[in-house]
Amino acid sequence: MAKRTASEPTDGAVGRRQPCPCGSGKRYKACHGKSGGAADVMVTRPFEGLAAECELVALREFVPSATATLPVRSGHPVTLATVLPMAAAALRRSDDEAFVGLQVQTKSGDVSRDLARAVEWVQNAEPGEGLPAVGPETAEAGVPTRLQDLVEADTPLDVQLHEDFSWWMPGDTEATGDVAMSLERANAAIHPTDRLRGVGSAYWVDAGEKAHVRWVRPEPEEKLLAALARLSVRGELALDEDSRYAGSFRAHGLLVPVWDVDRDKHAREYDGPVAAMGERLAGALTSLDDEQLDAAERRAREGLRGRQITVR
Repeated sequence: MAKRTASEPTDGAVGRRQPCPCGSGKRYKACHGKSGGAADVMVTRPFEGLAAECELVALREFVPSATATLPVRSGHPVTLATVLPMAAAALRRSDDEAFVGLQVQTKSGDVSRDLARAVEWVQNAEPGEGLPAVGPETAEAGVPTRLQDLVEADTPLDVQLHEDFSWWMPGDTEATGDVAMSLERANAAIHPTDRLRGVGSAYWVDAGEKAHVRWVRPEPEEKLLAALARLSVRGELALDEDSRYAGSFRAHGLLVPVWDVDRDKHAREYDGPVAAMGERLAGALTSLDDEQLDAAERRAREGLRGRQITVR
């Protein structure tokens, strides 16, 4: 019988010279199969392939208090949350409801992998147990599971916004000790936030001195920048006469355009202007398939590029 070489896989395993299943494009031995594994691999767009990608980015980066049912394929139902008591990664509440937190410190370069670990942990936890952070002790042997492996990829999130964090506690239960302190701090830090209607992943945020509209967009960055530049040259980049385009930031591989808006206006007054902006953007994106940017639009694109920052 021929000897098996070190690069050949055993049944159900991945060969060290085969492409890594995580999709990084590297060989398994240079990616999840090396010492340190996924901790050494930075996944720039961790939620790619999920219909909920834009909402996941919004909930992780700037929505203060929100929950959504995670469309897990099997096992105990899981509620996705922006923040949990004491910034825990996961919590199986005393009433048996399971929560996984999004706004947590990551332990690897792949947020999707860390979230999957938290989901698997909380589905097997006992009521009353919490997971402070995802670490090596929560890892399974072999190729790491990612969120894309656990949820229905085509199912969007039904996001529920909350004015505070009272949903942390089941029923009429009163918070005590460290949880009470964490609840008080979290409530004090909330900026009033509303989800704009008629479009996806757009949020109005009252940040104190200013109010903003932040809109997570799914398009490739260069194409979106080109479309925004086209609108800028046409004088169509503002939402209304009381707003201005402030710039954009990158988060988890996506671009998030930001507009400064009038604080005296209610969030509902921006539903229409944002929907109209969506139509203008769609038209500009479509036109780019046939018409390249002219000189003025290219200059505008470089100006917009100068107003970008990278958050994650």
